[in-house]
Amino acid sequence: MGCLGNGGLGWNPPPSGGRRRRRPHPRRHSKPSGAVDGPGKGTSGFPFKQAATAASLALAGDTIAQLSTRLRAPPSSSPGSDRTSNDKAAVSEALWSNHDWLRALRMASYGFLLYGPGSYAWYQFLDRSLPEQNFVNLSAKVILNQVVLGPSVIAVVFAWNNLWQGKLSQLPEKYRKDALPTLLYGFRFWIPVSVLNFWIIPLQARVAFMSTCSIFWNFYLSSTMSKAILACNETLPARKMVRVGFVSM
Repeated sequence: MGCLGNGGLGWNPPPSGGRRRRRPHPRRHSKPSGAVDGPGKGTSGFPFKQAATAASLALAGDTIAQLSTRLRAPPSSSPGSDRTSNDKAAVSEALWSNHDWLRALRMASYGFLLYGPGSYAWYQFLDRSLPEQNFVNLSAKVILNQVVLGPSVIAVVFAWNNLWQGKLSQLPEKYRKDALPTLLYGFRFWIPVSVLNFWIIPLQARVAFMSTCSIFWNFYLSSTMSKAILACNETLPARKMVRVGFVSM
């Protein structure tokens, strides 16, 4: 009968009291609502999703701005222009044949390489520094967005445009003439948009939201500045309009 003892079949009686001890489970720490992990999710690595979204919307905004500018341009005075203006195929061909694809590529590359990753890192920093969702933190985020991110985006997009155009020597003069007016003129639109961005929009969607708003801002500038554009040389004012329009803050 020794084989039925404590060592025969490898069976040990339960401890006194008849209860087995349970191993404690590790506690799971809850994360804040705005926290994200992983390289593609926001804490490290290149934020490809935000960059691609910003590039796509930058390309869309630039395309809308160029087309709207040409649609508002005065009709050609060449013979037969009245007949061709009624031809949809001819109008479409004229619009796209004059499209500045290099400028479109310049804006798309700006969104992918600079604005998308940079603004996403900035929004992450604000959420880590001011995690509580209250009036004081919301106000601080909006103010910091206009005081820090706004001038930074203007400085970068001006430099990016001048670099592509081979006009870096003219950059200081561009800053002197256009930087402050661009910033102040944009406050009326970007301050309310920033309030919505930090109050309602989750962190992962903020770059897309602000880039989408820049399309409406672009279209607004195209509409309100059309008279000034038609009164001046078309190429330079159109570029200036797009440069001001896509400053997303």
